[in-house]
Amino acid sequence: MNNYHYNDARRVEMIEELYQRYGRAAGSAGLARRLRFWRKKYAWAVVVRSAALLKRLIDIAVSGAMLLALSPLFLVVAAAIKLTDGGPVLFWQMRVGKWGREFAFPKFRSMVVDAEKLKDEILDQSHHKDSVTFKMKKDPRVTWIGSIIRKVSIDELPQLWNVLKGDMSLVGPRPPVPREVAQYSLSDRRRLDVTPGLTSPWAVAGRGDIPFDRQVDLDVQYIESQSLWQDFKILLKTVPAVLLGKGAY
Repeated sequence: MNNYHYNDARRVEMIEELYQRYGRAAGSAGLARRLRFWRKKYAWAVVVRSAALLKRLIDIAVSGAMLLALSPLFLVVAAAIKLTDGGPVLFWQMRVGKWGREFAFPKFRSMVVDAEKLKDEILDQSHHKDSVTFKMKKDPRVTWIGSIIRKVSIDELPQLWNVLKGDMSLVGPRPPVPREVAQYSLSDRRRLDVTPGLTSPWAVAGRGDIPFDRQVDLDVQYIESQSLWQDFKILLKTVPAVLLGKGAY
């Protein structure tokens, strides 16, 4: 019996010794791992927020400079639109931005005044068949001055004001209209996870020639790998895309 109690006591003593020797070390290692995890997590958060801040500063600087530099062109375009039919210079539309927030979106008016009412009559003529988006070559609603400014995307330049305000960025998925978003699938809504852009990956790849499902794919690829360098490359590609006018209707 004494021998039994001795062995039992010794066994408890050995377990305590093993805990003292290795348990604390394991606890320390676990704590160290947790500290490394949180350190990396917060370091990554700082990097992401710094990149977002830098992107925003670039948006403000570039959009502000372009609004000033292009103001003479704006005056010429505004006069041409006004003299064409006497209607409003700007066409305002509600668009959907980051996380579903709607904002007022201006364009130089390139269509007849009642273009939105006429759209329902020609929906079946869209070359994006059975698609969320409507795109039509030789749209009868486009005015003669409108066809010129649409070809080189001058009609989109008023959106520099949205970039300056923060509703949009220089680069990002193009903001859709609420009517289109209402038809989005859950996976399509992924493109609403970031601030929309003045130009986008699919806008430089063919604009109106790119079908909706491919637009979503390109936008999601951009969102999952976005960086300032990627934005810079898209901005560079925007220049020849605009000058060539491919996919602009």
